Amino acid sequence: MKTVLVSAVALVDADGRVLIAQRPEGKSMAGMWEFPGGKIEAGETPEAALIRELQEELGINTWSSCLAPLTFASHSYENFHLLMPLFACRKWEGIPQGREGQTLKWVYAKDLRDYEMPPADIPLIPILRDWL
Repeated sequence: MKTVLVSAVALVDADGRVLIAQRPEGKSMAGMWEFPGGKIEAGETPEAALIRELQEELGINTWSSCLAPLTFASHSYENFHLLMPLFACRKWEGIPQGREGQTLKWVYAKDLRDYEMPPADIPLIPILRDWL
């Protein structure tokens, strides 16, 4: 089974809320909510992938020094195995905006279970809830 490396981030605002994005129609798991991020390209570090993805998807800038490793997900889907480090970030430039048709929402970690998320993301919720 192929392993897919994806990097994700819990952007945390001044009120302690986390940004989640709804997967747009036409993508797998459309309508589900997830943490921003994306695939790690060849030769890229997880941090570099996140910096690139945040610029492309949300129009914001951050730096490796602002990405704190928090936890990771390891989950087998039907056709691949997902390995996804999750970073926490409290400092960035710009206002996050869905540049790829995704809806964005700021939510408290205690309320994340109210949103349908991909199976790999669900075990991350209690870790975030305890951390925030």
